[in-house]
Amino acid sequence: MRADARKNHDHLLAVAGAAIAEQGVDVSMRDIARRADVGLATLLRHFPTREALLDALLRTNFDELTARAGELETSSSPEDALTLWLRDCVAYAREYRGVVALMTAALGDPDSALHASCVSMRAAGTHLLARAQAAGTARTDIDGTDLFALVAALAWLGDQPPLAPRADHLFEVVASAILI
Repeated sequence: MRADARKNHDHLLAVAGAAIAEQGVDVSMRDIARRADVGLATLLRHFPTREALLDALLRTNFDELTARAGELETSSSPEDALTLWLRDCVAYAREYRGVVALMTAALGDPDSALHASCVSMRAAGTHLLARAQAAGTARTDIDGTDLFALVAALAWLGDQPPLAPRADHLFEVVASAILI
């Protein structure tokens, strides 16, 4: 991709990320184009569908969370690595309103463009959990699927205005229930 095309692509992703954070994953493509100060045709040249735009935006972030798990594994104790990674995952999922449903759906749909990234992200969390379990610092009656469900549940709280003020407290409750 040419440098100017890459710059436009990255700008559109940044604007889309801000719009999704504010309005949720159902934000209109027209609104994203307007915010990016481009025509709808320009946005559609880069991302022909809303799904293509979401896939590009979310896949990058999911891959970053997977890489973050590897960094934490080498730089932190098993329990700290797991807790920090969980906090990062929940924070990311709370950043983009409505992303929890997309993540959950992508895990169950091998044809989804996000499937591989979600599976990799869940595997990274599973690895951190197994490491903490082997060290005797995490309960052994949960697995990576349970961990992913807990991330989704905690992130969902952030999308619920009456419950959002409790989200950080409930993260601590859940994290302390995972760790022993």
